[in-house]
Amino acid sequence: MHIIVSETSFNISVLASGSTGNSLYIETDKRKVLVDAGLSGKKITSLLASINRSPDDLDAILVTHEHRDHIHGVGVLARKYHLDIYANELTWHAMEKSIGNVPFEQRHIFDMGKVMTFGDMDIESFGVSHDAVAPQFYRFYKDDKSFVVLTDTGYCSEQVKGVIKNADAYLLESNHDPNMLRMGRYPWNTKQRILGDKGHLSNEDGALTATEIIGDRTKHIYLGHLSKENNMKELANMTVTGILQQHDIDAGGQVKIMDTDPDKACDLFAI
Repeated sequence: MHIIVSETSFNISVLASGSTGNSLYIETDKRKVLVDAGLSGKKITSLLASINRSPDDLDAILVTHEHRDHIHGVGVLARKYHLDIYANELTWHAMEKSIGNVPFEQRHIFDMGKVMTFGDMDIESFGVSHDAVAPQFYRFYKDDKSFVVLTDTGYCSEQVKGVIKNADAYLLESNHDPNMLRMGRYPWNTKQRILGDKGHLSNEDGALTATEIIGDRTKHIYLGHLSKENNMKELANMTVTGILQQHDIDAGGQVKIMDTDPDKACDLFAI
């Protein structure tokens, strides 16, 4: 595996992204954190090992919302490795029974719409439209670099677009192909939920969002949270690339479109 590391910016790996589980690793010189831990503690430990990292190195887990594919391993990792857990208050209430006991001193409130300084980076939280109690995602800043995590939203509001515009890299939702979803085996009410304003961004919706937030600093977009049932990597990549090119954005040149995987960590990369 080719691993790129940097001493001065972020090093990032999308450990897993998809409907079966989500977790992202991000490190600076002074801090190492996960965004979500939606797989078993054992699986996340294995994914970290594949990029030569360990849960022993972690400082914290930032939680986006209480759905199982984002919190499955939070409790066990918190207890085993004494990790600080950050979520907004409503999300804490919603996930408490699912994650089990977390010692009081490891529980932290990260309010929506706030900026937290964490070691040598700043983290900004922002709310999204999803069928969870108070879903929020994050933009990470260090020096003049930034990285945005945005999956699990039915649409991207103008306010959110303003918060996340012109980052160096993104993990951006590209959940489903609408035709595959409509023709698929899901019950109609599930299809309506996914297609609705509190569901998930389709390949087209994710691409159109990208056209409005990409700036001159943007170099990488990782396509995240692909549905196993209603999408394919090749289709998502082709759709996003095509729409960006229609909007005169040099996909593959200026901006590289990158795949993620539900079971395999992306190579560690630096921004």
